[in-house]
Parts: sequence; structure tokens; C-alpha cells
Amino acid sequence: MSGRPGRPRPPAKASGAEPPSARGGGDPAARPGRLAPGATPAARRPPSAAHEGARAAPTGAEQPEPLVEGFLDYLRAQRGASEHTIAAYAADLRQFRRICPRWASGEVPALRRYLAQLQAAGYQRRSVARKLAAVRSFYAHLVREGQLAHSPGAIVHTPKLPRPLPRTLSQRQAAARVAAPVAGTPAGLRDRAILEMMYGAGLRVGELCGLDIADVDAAARMVHVLGKGGNERIAPFGAKAEQALAAYLRVGRPRLVGAEPTPALWLNGQGRRLTDRSVRALVNRSAAAAGVPHASPHTLRHSYATHMLDRGADLRAVQDLLGHASLSTTQIYTHVTRERLKQVYLQAHPRARMPGPE
Repeated sequence: MSGRPGRPRPPAKASGAEPPSARGGGDPAARPGRLAPGATPAARRPPSAAHEGARAAPTGAEQPEPLVEGFLDYLRAQRGASEHTIAAYAADLRQFRRICPRWASGEVPALRRYLAQLQAAGYQRRSVARKLAAVRSFYAHLVREGQLAHSPGAIVHTPKLPRPLPRTLSQRQAAARVAAPVAGTPAGLRDRAILEMMYGAGLRVGELCGLDIADVDAAARMVHVLGKGGNERIAPFGAKAEQALAAYLRVGRPRLVGAEPTPALWLNGQGRRLTDRSVRALVNRSAAAAGVPHASPHTLRHSYATHMLDRGADLRAVQDLLGHASLSTTQIYTHVTRERLKQVYLQAHPRARMPGPE
């Protein structure tokens, strides 16, 4: 295996679109929820359009803001953030600057008004929390750089969020799903290998799309993965994934390679690196063909973790295999291990079972 540390991960496309950013600046009296000078209460927007400005799209080209650009450069160079992550931060900060003309002052009331306008505009708590996280990180960077004495983000609290449990497949459903692609064509061999690798190694869709041939050690059944934030890990995969991958490399990929050679492991019909959108589409097709629910690439990763814990894997080992920075992120999977815990109880507790005949 010859994985190459530092190889940038290809940017992943966003799985869902956020509402458009806000238009803020100009006369403060003209901002959402405020009366224009000389206007009567009847001149207010109707309730259904309240705070419409928080969702308004920007007009014209915006000039780069040096403080924001410096923060984005820091994310790129020091934190190893992906281009998708940087674009999301940039969009959230553009919206913040439009709604809060005094954003550079670091005033706590301005930040609170920003959050109130987002909530009034109909943003879900999770979206508000994400936008606040972007602003908080930006202000923390300004404090580190000596641009601000204190960060208002340290005072404003994040909205309390419910933590939804991950959706998982049963082991039978997972097996049916990875076997759904018909392996009689190059694309079918590729799709079967992709699903086997996603479920067999617990890969994120961005990690999978970023793989090169050199990242795979088929003999050792190991793959070198470049995860979030540029973190690298070695992920093992099983015999089924090895078999599907070998068939793809031997028969499928040579027939997909275009005129220009590429190191990419997964290729589309034009011989170029497969995108995450294409992977999501094939995951949806496989779910429909297998008749199983939850057509999301991450469902296979959730199922991977849950099935490992069901079969007795150590929680910290699963954390390392998934590439989680915090154990608390992995602990959410323990909710589906009740059956395993029940079996442990039945085997260990002296009064768990009725005594047998003497």
C-alpha cells in the first residue's frame, strides 16, 4: 500500500440546500421587523412575509472582506478543511455580514439579533446552530489574531438540539442492498464493489470518492482513508469487499478507463473520477432494487458501526475505525445494541434464566 499523506480530498457536494443568504446592510430602519422612517404600522410586511430579508438572495458581486478571507485561509491551511466546508463557512459569514452591519465590532446584542432574525425567518434549530458555529469560529479566530479582545460567541448560547438516532439497516437488509447491483456490466461491477466497501469499511461518501488505486492494499484488506479535516486512518475491509473489488479492478475498471489515465479508483462512464452525486444515485437505486428503506450512503456507515457493536466490538475500536475525533460521537450507536446487551445479561446474571431440572 502506498497511500500519500496530505493528498487533498476532493470536495463533496452539499446533500441539501440551505435557504438563500440574507440581505442586511443599508438603512438599519429598513431591516426586517423594523418600520421605515415615517411609515405607519400598516406598512409592515404581512406576518407570512416577516423577516423575509433573512432569506433574500444577494444582488450584485460582493467585495472580499479581508478579515473573512483571512479566516477562510486559516481553515484551508491550518485546519485542513475541505472546499465544501470552506464554501459553507463563507456563505454563512456573508449572510451574517448582511444582516449585521456592525458585525466587525463583535457586539453581543448584534449577534443575538442575528439569531433572532434567523429563527423568525423559519430556519430550523439545527441550521441556526450551524450558522452560529460558523460565526463563533470566525470571532475566535479574530481573538487569536488580536483583532478582538473578546468573542461574543463565547457568551451567546447555541440553541438546544434534539439528537436524532441514526437510521440503520438490519444485517439482512444490508446484505440485500449491497448485492442489488447486477454485476454483469462494468458499471454493475463498480457499483457492487462500492457498496461492499462502504458497508465493509464504514466509509463516508466523500472518503470513498477520494480513493486512488494506490490507497488500497487488497492483499492486506486495508484501505488508506483521508477523512474529515485531513485526518488519515487505515480501515480494514472484509472478504466480500475484497472479492467485489478484485472483480471490478480486473474486469470493470479497465473498460471504464478513458483516453487519459487517472489514479482514481472509482470511474464513471467517461473515465473520470466518480462524484459523490453519482454515488448517492447508485445507493438510491440499490435501495429501491433491494426493497429496503433509508436510501442514504451514510445509512451503510451507520449500519456498519451498529452491526460491529452488536457482535461485541469495543466502542473505542469502532471509534478508531470510523475516524471519529470524539467517543461521544460513536456512543450514539449503542442505542441499537440492546439485543447484544440482553444476551450478555442472560448469560451472566445468575437469576436471568429459569433453573433446569435437577
